[in-house]
Amino acid sequence: MCAVVGVINSKNASTYAYYALFAMQHRGQEASGISVSNGKNIKTIKAKGEVSQVFNEEKLKSLEGELAIGHNRYSTAGNSSLNDTQPIAATCILGDIALAHNGNLVNKDEVRTRLIQDGAIFRTNMDTENVVHLIARSKKQNLKERFIESLRDCVGAYCFVLADKEKLYVARDPYGVRPLSLGRLKDGGYIIASETCAFDLIEAEFIRDILPGEMLIFTLGQEQFESIELFKSEPRICAFEYVYFARPDSVVEGKSVYEVRKKMGENLAKKFIYKADFVVPVPDSGVSAAIGFAHYLKIPLEMAIVRNHYVGRTFIEPTQELRNLKVKLKLNPMGKVLKGKEIVVIDDSIVRGTTSKKIISLLRSAGASKIHLAIACPEIKFPDVYGIDTPTFEELISAHKNIEEVRKYIKADSLSFLSIDELVDSIGDERAYSLVSFNGDYFITK
Repeated sequence: MCAVVGVINSKNASTYAYYALFAMQHRGQEASGISVSNGKNIKTIKAKGEVSQVFNEEKLKSLEGELAIGHNRYSTAGNSSLNDTQPIAATCILGDIALAHNGNLVNKDEVRTRLIQDGAIFRTNMDTENVVHLIARSKKQNLKERFIESLRDCVGAYCFVLADKEKLYVARDPYGVRPLSLGRLKDGGYIIASETCAFDLIEAEFIRDILPGEMLIFTLGQEQFESIELFKSEPRICAFEYVYFARPDSVVEGKSVYEVRKKMGENLAKKFIYKADFVVPVPDSGVSAAIGFAHYLKIPLEMAIVRNHYVGRTFIEPTQELRNLKVKLKLNPMGKVLKGKEIVVIDDSIVRGTTSKKIISLLRSAGASKIHLAIACPEIKFPDVYGIDTPTFEELISAHKNIEEVRKYIKADSLSFLSIDELVDSIGDERAYSLVSFNGDYFITK
């Protein structure tokens, strides 16, 4: 899960890109980068670290130009190294280009092998670099046709932003697995971002979502942009965007993430059969569902677990050792509130089970008498190869344990999940979703 942004026809392009990436920091914390065109050449600044660590006022001022693309990295393909940061900037026969990508290409290896056999030399482990080589090796006359030809070689989930000296190209896969939206800046420029929360921060006006299978082409100095239907649209937005990844103040495919998560909590509450003194959300990802849960059952909600906001999200840390440490650094239960109480704890998901086990242990130590854990999504039983870091069955506790076995492992008094049907009902059953984590339907095939 990464964040991408594109800005064009704005004198503050790099600054807007910076603040958009800042708003979308939750989508990736490993690295950040911005590429800017001044109409003559493209300059890129990128490094490992969070947005505010990578950029300062001096660096942003050095990124002069009215066209910018940016990226926050969360690795699903590639390594956590400086080489594997984006945007990827290169020079080909058409001049300077820069490319950033959110998603995962499932045919990465076979395309890369073919390119290497044909003489290509790779500098990164990222699937994104495949596209740069495909563009460079294409025999088409212009970047638009080369990019289109390259996309026809890409299978998987993707939102691409591609810049040359004077144009911004935006493309979304035919299933629209990852979110991507178009907005209008106050100075008249356009902005493309993975989430609408980026628009809120910089007071951009939301126009619409980029359609699955659509390409948009913007040109410096031109008001109008071109829209091309590259592929037949077959929408399957990833349900996990609503469960966990998107910020609650974002609107994904017309649906408020906050309202969807509240509905998830309500659906959880409808089948809760135990008594509880109050509801405790796991901050911050369990808060919206906990509000819906508590409201439906008319029992109090207590913020009895305090989160240290200066510690990053444990799920997207690259090693298990760091995840374990950060649970203790990140969450602190209130003993005076919890002592002797029977509580229901609401969290968004159980992936590996280690974080849930540690939370239950912390709550027991704080004096809670009974702990019921309710999870606002179904059991995660299958690896998601479309952009979420759950690459193997071995990492997924629900892939090899039933609910009772998971309950015993995490040492909760009870454990409940939403069913797939209840999840779909929470989001809205008028359309199809990518539910691969829950049902193993790998609908994008090579």
